[in-house]
Amino acid sequence: MKLMTLPEAIERHVRDGACVALEGFTHLIPFAAGHEIIRQGRRGLHLVRMTPDLIYDQMIGAGCASRLTFSWGGNPGVGSLHRLRDAVEHAWPVPLAIDEHTHAGMAAAYCAGAARLPFGVLRGYLGTDLTAANPVIRSVECPFTGERLAAVPAINPDVTILHAQRADRQGNVSIHGILGAQREAALAARALVVTVEEIVDALPPAMNGVVLPHWVVSAVVHCPGGAYPSYVQDVYARDNGFYQRWDAIARDRDGFRAWMDRHVLGSPDHASFLASLGAAA
Repeated sequence: MKLMTLPEAIERHVRDGACVALEGFTHLIPFAAGHEIIRQGRRGLHLVRMTPDLIYDQMIGAGCASRLTFSWGGNPGVGSLHRLRDAVEHAWPVPLAIDEHTHAGMAAAYCAGAARLPFGVLRGYLGTDLTAANPVIRSVECPFTGERLAAVPAINPDVTILHAQRADRQGNVSIHGILGAQREAALAARALVVTVEEIVDALPPAMNGVVLPHWVVSAVVHCPGGAYPSYVQDVYARDNGFYQRWDAIARDRDGFRAWMDRHVLGSPDHASFLASLGAAA
């Protein structure tokens, strides 16, 4: 089995300048892995995610990223990502280039990457101003109908990082609950790291779920609570209060740095991070 500690998995698979996708759609967001990337001081990353929220706000504010490819970005139910906005509008702490898409465009790009095709196509974008804002969006003519279709370059991350409920001792991973682009991002990547709530002898039947077979998984990390403050179906609930409190924490550069120094950089691992939050997480 490819069982590693989280520091080992990040050190081995995330390099400066890498294209990194931390996927999760409101659910199973790999916060612990993002924090370890911050602790290891990675720089110049091209971050990719369909819905960047708090963990990307933290990674961008920590200076890890130089580019972001995304669709919707924000603090769900609360408002803006202030560290993301500061990087785009004021180049703090470093300049951040953006490639903005719709969810459909991101899905097409991931699917193309998973199929090892050079680009994805979709009915969309054409006739909108997003094509002017993002020059990587092109168009192609269907060879069968002559229709003009939007085209987006395939996304093939150097590494995709996911969180899941469980893996077995051979390295097969089981995911259930709300799914976004996890499967496609996993298959599109050159390496796949998965943090899990538990390691089991055998996976239960995958009713309405996804099983990622061991041969596509590069590393499995046992990391209970690894998606907090997002949720893991059947394990723990979303901490809505955390998302609300983050708005005030992230608005101010000094307040953000103080929080990160205390809770992320000041914690050697995810268990210590959770303990540092205490009752006022």
